[in-house]
Amino acid sequence: MRGLKKQRRIQIVMLATLALVLSASLIGYAMRDGINFFRPPSEVAENPPAPDEVFRIGGLVEDGSLIRDAGETIRFLVTDGGASIPVTYTGILPDLFGEGQGMVGTGRLVNGVFEATEILARHDEEYMPAEVIEALEAQGVYRQSDGAPES
Repeated sequence: MRGLKKQRRIQIVMLATLALVLSASLIGYAMRDGINFFRPPSEVAENPPAPDEVFRIGGLVEDGSLIRDAGETIRFLVTDGGASIPVTYTGILPDLFGEGQGMVGTGRLVNGVFEATEILARHDEEYMPAEVIEALEAQGVYRQSDGAPES
């Protein structure tokens, strides 16, 4: 009788472990497209991702680089002070998007050009995403104390 209880307990533990591993695997598989890693322009220039990888890039819109083509296509350079990456975006930009302003874009790097599917800009005069601040501080371009980029 004792051996039967012990064997049943082991079976239940093994079944629970298998169910946990299976559910964790299914959750990871379902989230694979929803996870977008942030990369600063210096990292993208140094180690370009595959053209099929969706990721987020962020930094400052380089002064003098914003070009509005005929239609809704916009071209600009995003920089963190260490490298600049060309970006194209077709659509309507956020109201506070502009040169010298912080931005985060989601998309893919194709032939050295980041093709954005979504552009986010700061939502007020003081805010900049934490990921962008960290990338700019790592390049020595940004001082968080006064919030102004260094020249």
